[in-house]
Amino acid sequence: MGSMFRSEEMVLCQLFVQPEAAYVSMYELGETGIAQFRDLNPHVNDFQRRYVSEVRRCSEMERKLRWVAGELPEPPPPPKPSPRILSPREINILEERIDYIESEIQEITRNAQNLKTDYLSLKELKLLIEKTQTFFQDHSAHRKISASVQIYNNEGVLGHLGFIAGVVATPRVPSFERMLWRISHGNIFFKQAQIEEPLKDPVTGHELQKTVFLVFFHGEQIKLRVKKVCHGFQATLYPCPATYKEQQDMMSGVESRIKDLEMVLEQTEQHRRLFLNNIATDISTWMVAVRKEKAIYHTLNMFSMDIVKKCLIAECWVPRRDLHILQKALDDGVKASGSPIPSILHHVPTHEIPPTFNRTNKFTRGFQNLIDSYGIASYREVNPALYTIITFPFLFAVMFGDLGHGIIMTTFAAFTVIFEKKLSKNKTDNEIWNIFFGGRYIILLMGLFSMYTGLIYNDVFSKSLNIFGSSWRNVYDMATLNSTQKNFDLDPAEAYTPGPYPLGIDPAWQFASNNIIFLNSFKMKLSIIFGVIHMAFGVTMSVVNFNFFKKTEMIYLQYIPQILFLMLLFWYLCILMFLKWIMYSANSTDPAYGTSCAPSVLILFINMMLMKKTEAREGCLPFMFPGQDTIQKMFLAVAFLCIPVMLFGKPVYQMMAAKKRKQYQQGVESGDVVKEPEDGMGEILITQAIHTIEYVLGTVSHTASYLRLWALSLAHAQLSAVLWQRVLRMGMLWGLPAGPVILYVIFAIWAFFTLAILVLMEGLSAFLHTLRLHWVEFMSKFYEGQGYAFVPFSFADILEHDEDEPPAQTNGAPPE
Repeated sequence: MGSMFRSEEMVLCQLFVQPEAAYVSMYELGETGIAQFRDLNPHVNDFQRRYVSEVRRCSEMERKLRWVAGELPEPPPPPKPSPRILSPREINILEERIDYIESEIQEITRNAQNLKTDYLSLKELKLLIEKTQTFFQDHSAHRKISASVQIYNNEGVLGHLGFIAGVVATPRVPSFERMLWRISHGNIFFKQAQIEEPLKDPVTGHELQKTVFLVFFHGEQIKLRVKKVCHGFQATLYPCPATYKEQQDMMSGVESRIKDLEMVLEQTEQHRRLFLNNIATDISTWMVAVRKEKAIYHTLNMFSMDIVKKCLIAECWVPRRDLHILQKALDDGVKASGSPIPSILHHVPTHEIPPTFNRTNKFTRGFQNLIDSYGIASYREVNPALYTIITFPFLFAVMFGDLGHGIIMTTFAAFTVIFEKKLSKNKTDNEIWNIFFGGRYIILLMGLFSMYTGLIYNDVFSKSLNIFGSSWRNVYDMATLNSTQKNFDLDPAEAYTPGPYPLGIDPAWQFASNNIIFLNSFKMKLSIIFGVIHMAFGVTMSVVNFNFFKKTEMIYLQYIPQILFLMLLFWYLCILMFLKWIMYSANSTDPAYGTSCAPSVLILFINMMLMKKTEAREGCLPFMFPGQDTIQKMFLAVAFLCIPVMLFGKPVYQMMAAKKRKQYQQGVESGDVVKEPEDGMGEILITQAIHTIEYVLGTVSHTASYLRLWALSLAHAQLSAVLWQRVLRMGMLWGLPAGPVILYVIFAIWAFFTLAILVLMEGLSAFLHTLRLHWVEFMSKFYEGQGYAFVPFSFADILEHDEDEPPAQTNGAPPE
């Protein structure tokens, strides 16, 4: 948890590596993922770097493997674990193997396409002959034409008439026919018949709808025009005999050739399928090896050379606790290369801001991503993600509290957690599922906390649990209960058993007419109490930052006035709530502390802020305790005095410190940026005034913002109640025999709306509101978020992103 509390300490290292040892060393660093390399050649073109040919070669192998993987009938299996690094010789053998596979598949595919093209032509010719026989056997329109047919040759010339037969795409037939009539001025006879059986394109495999046509004409000039139109409409022309005997002879020959082609096609497809199956098990493994090599050379291009061009120089950010891993990787590279010259690891002192790195696991990663979405933490500042693990699901549950809905959410999250290994292997592009699965531990905690708050609210699908019985008892007799009066008042002094209810809210409130009024008051006060505690904790966390960065003066100039302003006003408001719960009771012997004299905490607080006199009701006290008016005025005065301290404390201190440095250093500025008091004082005052106004006004608005805990909790409970009363209860009002069937259908409707609205939509709404409470109300009190993320050279990240290029390595400098 050390790195979750604060980002890890980073070290800027300079590496001196021999070129022959660099490959193995980078492979080891890519496997561990501990170093973020800086580009030492920022002004050098990518095509002018040392290892550009190796990167290009890897890109070409990756392209070929992607193409081969796309030719596989099924997705390739996951890669096998790589026991060791591939040597340059093995990489060359792999490249030759990939080239051979690509050329072999291309040759097989090309031959198959040629065979399929011939097969398509024969199929079209067979269908054309069948349709042409129908044309010539027509007993009405073609009788005269058949009598005129004498001789046919390959040019399509008859003794008296000529004709052309072919096949054209069905969608083009209307335009094709109109064009033929226009170019011939109507001096043709056009006959068509659609092919019912769809044909397959030999290249794309898509289904083709085609039509057989026959065009009769007279004259050589019209024949040439018809052929040009056929060529323009991409129609395929086939020789077709005119006599029945010749057609039968051609049909038998075509059918024989089709059978032969079908056998050859089957053998070709079987050979192709066998060849692809033999290499399918290795495709993913080869792809991983190629991507790793490409990433290594891509990173090596960031290195620079020494003057004599015999040593590679690199700079990288490394966590201090992982320096021994870096040294071991360098030693392994030297040992594998057999070089007598060792690699050198040197720590570089620098004033640059290092990257922020919080070491996480599968449980804490989701919470860290919530914080990083707002802004990467500044280097070594307090990380809010550690506390978000508890505060986030708790505040969510305050809004979402329902035992039934919490069980549904917990069950779903528990399923994804228990089978996470199996589910993580099933890669999918469904973004919604990926979000749910990535935040499975967040959802699990939100569900568990919702079950707890559901017990506190005693709310299960808008119904109550009667676990401990009720502390209320009936004080009316049967005659009174049987009267026409519908609602009866219960005096707490007579009808309520003294002492608190064991757990949560008494189930009797479920039937009370003032249920909403009671829950409104209860949840609204809880929201303010939780909000003030949450904000006070956020303000207090700034002390940890001040101590770590040795800014002790900011504790007195910023933290103390801020926490005093918050506690003297709004925590005092919470204390008044507790006092009201404790001091006023229906069983009180003093009428001044009875329930009728309980003051409004909100009115007391408003009168305190406006310095207005509080009027007491007859028989009641104006304040809760003696001296309250004096204490309130004192609290208000101290809170207002904290404002000028927040406004002028820091600027005055910076002005005095700048003068002192200028006096002792004689005008020489230190490593920090020093603003001259006469030139920069105005800017400092304006900046501090903005922060002060933001905090003072934000304290009020942020406290009111926590009332969303009350509003969403009340809305969730009322939606659940409406869904129960207006939907599910309808099925319970039907008697036998149709009652069970109707209840079954209505229950399905109720379950659907419960999942869709109350669990998904309301859960998403509560999640977003909780996220806002952490980003704005909590983290703004101490969190700067001005850092930049640590992006190490890691094979795991490169393979997970599945991109053409490795993740961009930054030069180690903070963003501008």
